[in-house]
Amino acid sequence: MAHDPLEHGGPLPGTGLPHDDPMAATGLPRDDPLSGTGLPHHDPMAAAGAARDDALSGTGLPHDDPLTRTASADPAEAGGERQPRTGALDRDPHPTPRTGTALGAPAGRREGREKVTGNARYAAEYPVPGRAYAWPVPAAVARGRVTGVDTAAALALPGVLAVLTPGDAPRLGETDDATLAVLQNRHVPHRGWCVGLAVAETLEAARAAARAVRVHYAAEHHDVVLRPDHPDAYEPEGGAQPGRLEHGDPYGAFAAADVRLDTEYRVPPLHNHPMEPHASTAHWDGDRLTVYTSSQGSTTVQSVLAGLFDLPEEHVTVVAEHVGGGFGSKGTPRPDVVLAAMAARHIGRPVTVAYPRRYMPTVVGHRAPTLHRLRLGATADGHLTAVLHEVTTHTSHVREFVEQAAVPSRVMYTAPHLLSSHRVVPLDVPSPSWMRAPGEAPGMYALESAVDELAGALGADPVELRIRNEPEREPGSGKPFSSRHLAECLREGARRFGWDRRDPRPRSRTEGALLIGTGVAAATYPVMIRPSTATAQALPDGTFVIRVNAADIGTGARTVLAQVAADALGAPLDRVRTEVGRSDLPPASLAGDSSGTASWGWAVHEACAGLATRLAEHTGPLPADGLLVRSDTAGRADADCPYARHAFGAHFAEVAVDTVTGEVRARRMLGVFAAGRILNARTARSQFVGGMIMGLGMALTEGSTMDAAFGDFTEADLASYHVPAHADVPHIEADWIEEDDPHLNPMGSKGIGEIGIVGTAAALGNAVHHATGIRFRELPLTPDRILAGLLSER
Repeated sequence: MAHDPLEHGGPLPGTGLPHDDPMAATGLPRDDPLSGTGLPHHDPMAAAGAARDDALSGTGLPHDDPLTRTASADPAEAGGERQPRTGALDRDPHPTPRTGTALGAPAGRREGREKVTGNARYAAEYPVPGRAYAWPVPAAVARGRVTGVDTAAALALPGVLAVLTPGDAPRLGETDDATLAVLQNRHVPHRGWCVGLAVAETLEAARAAARAVRVHYAAEHHDVVLRPDHPDAYEPEGGAQPGRLEHGDPYGAFAAADVRLDTEYRVPPLHNHPMEPHASTAHWDGDRLTVYTSSQGSTTVQSVLAGLFDLPEEHVTVVAEHVGGGFGSKGTPRPDVVLAAMAARHIGRPVTVAYPRRYMPTVVGHRAPTLHRLRLGATADGHLTAVLHEVTTHTSHVREFVEQAAVPSRVMYTAPHLLSSHRVVPLDVPSPSWMRAPGEAPGMYALESAVDELAGALGADPVELRIRNEPEREPGSGKPFSSRHLAECLREGARRFGWDRRDPRPRSRTEGALLIGTGVAAATYPVMIRPSTATAQALPDGTFVIRVNAADIGTGARTVLAQVAADALGAPLDRVRTEVGRSDLPPASLAGDSSGTASWGWAVHEACAGLATRLAEHTGPLPADGLLVRSDTAGRADADCPYARHAFGAHFAEVAVDTVTGEVRARRMLGVFAAGRILNARTARSQFVGGMIMGLGMALTEGSTMDAAFGDFTEADLASYHVPAHADVPHIEADWIEEDDPHLNPMGSKGIGEIGIVGTAAALGNAVHHATGIRFRELPLTPDRILAGLLSER
């Protein structure tokens, strides 16, 4: 529990202000503490989401917030007295209030109370009268054909209503996503593919029926092993980025370099594993379909279902008001929503399909494994002359998806000779898909680890080597950056982390059986903005309603969009209501690629600015239905931009490696980011820290293993696939520098959902190398790998 200075006598720590005047700590005038903030006078703290007895309310900092001190809690331990702060990271105890704007305020999540009290409804929790339940039957072979399905035993069980099979399931329309063409033919493209669906009165009966179904197969030889010399590997075409980019003479420049590094890194398959499994409840009313689903974009789900079931889009309503995480796996519709709609149409009743955790690794996507070869050539003084980043990854035979993990080499460092390429191998594996920071997360792990190796070969400081190779323009495209403050992030992070007190020699610091090391890595993620629509309505009672089909997947979208609206309207935040998560709202882009707020916020800002103009021109009382303004950013949000737009960051980590057990424990982590204007200090910090924790899992605990004999992932639950728990997470600090970028959107904001994970794994891996003197090149850094490496050095 954080210490509350208001419970004791004396001045507020570091402010010199009396405890009986908590408003003074916010810099607000005492006679009207809420002037210019847009917060209601009767409860100033409630609208900010802060506790009323919190002296730091309005600053966004908890009582023990590490950002109010240096990276070490003890100035003496940090190597001396605190240095004066510079830049946006300094917190003035007497800040000037930002009048007329709700943006940047640490407003609490509007749906928070609903969630913690259990009133927020998720996809499988809507009370639909007459609901039945369905349970999928997964394929038991890795490749082959269904030759027969015996449903007699299943149908004989009490409460069983139907069993759908490839021979009798409703036919679907054409789709661009073949992963949704479930029960449409007898082909089995990978283990776990749906070959039947049992429907029953209860969940338990449906599960029993699914297990009683007997499926007969003609099994075929399968290939699930990724290797760089696979004969079927090819260079992909199309996609968001070209599969191959080459500038200059990378091979020749590398061969002629003063210092050369040629190394390989491996990142295993990774699975999203959101807390809420993929689930959908479907209900038909004549030719109208309503589904409650867990999705990052219900506008897309509406369009896809309309096509599959040959319906006008306005006859499909998709509800996704609360989503218990997705991390990319819910970015596109998944088989659960299609199966639920098929079963509901077949039996004439509402049906819920909720994938059990053990089925999710094979049906809802994963981060494909990536094999990296990095060749870096440099001059003797540390200037890169050649960067060659070659990636091999896998895709499925169902749908092509390429983890473009070599793309970061087109962004990060200046080098006159560049090769960034991908090769993809189609295998008999489940279809890979988006996982938080696709491409950048594994790509930056390999690149930033290789840069660390190069620093060791040069005898250069890893921070300074990165700064020395800062590009003036984006290396891949040649475009100028809209803003790039990576060097500032690195310098500020180094100062706060105490990087100057680091002994650069590997294995130079011990504590008994523990080896202590520190590491650094840079981070980048592109700015993505997509067209969206929104409406803003002013009502006669003085309140405003903002409607946009955004997806709040736990990021606080409702809250931040209300802040954007309040800012544009010049209205108190508590007067603004947001409606999101339904396809009958104005259509909007999905929550993915860290693009949500940047995209939806643009449309909301524009609608509210237009409404403010209309209100200024309006005379007399408002009509009973108020005034309504609609905006659509198509043609502008997706217009070609002459600038390379990216968020950047710097990660620092300290680890302890146990030489007896091989266990790696992260002790402290620091992330400093440059991500445009921060729209909500509280939710932003939550996003940064959450991404860093996911990067911690990627580095130390998470990984899936493909069983070559069975063609299946062996880690199929959260006992074997270990996501970080509280005991795994160390002291984490995350903050940002002020960044004014006019080339983004009206708010000046960049996406922040994924930049936190990018670079974290490399910082931890580099810290492990510094601790042990051994370079581990395959994730995760589990005790067996660490111990084997330590023993090999004896």
